[in-house]
Amino acid sequence: MRKCTYSAEREKIVAEAICPVATELRLLDAADLVSLLRFECYGNLADLVSSAAELYFLPGTINFGAGGDYRLDWDTEPEVTLDMEIRPQGVTVYAKLLLQKDTAGVEVTHVAFNDPSPDPDDNTAFLRKSLAESRYVKSSPAASQHAH
Repeated sequence: MRKCTYSAEREKIVAEAICPVATELRLLDAADLVSLLRFECYGNLADLVSSAAELYFLPGTINFGAGGDYRLDWDTEPEVTLDMEIRPQGVTVYAKLLLQKDTAGVEVTHVAFNDPSPDPDDNTAFLRKSLAESRYVKSSPAASQHAH
């Protein structure tokens, strides 16, 4: 995705939203994730992502994308990257979820709004609202901003 002034804010919104899913996925053995990627067992990966996501999001909101990658060397901790499709109502986010031993990160590669506003700030606000509404546990935007 071509980075622009609102890209960082959208990436942060997505990262905060899917943080619990990343935490669930990090409970899996890294070797298992690497094996599934290496042998292109994408259906199995999709099931694992769906199982982790269904604890926090409505069905179909967080999905495994088209693949992933891994880094596994003798002198480093494993890193697994999973392609993700995040589909709250009215928007589709394509992202890469990086899972490491103690952390996770998100890189948003594309955001597609079904009915985009000419104002990028309105689109960013819509993304935040749509992700919040797709969660099982609802919180007000003001409460989530003060919780950090």
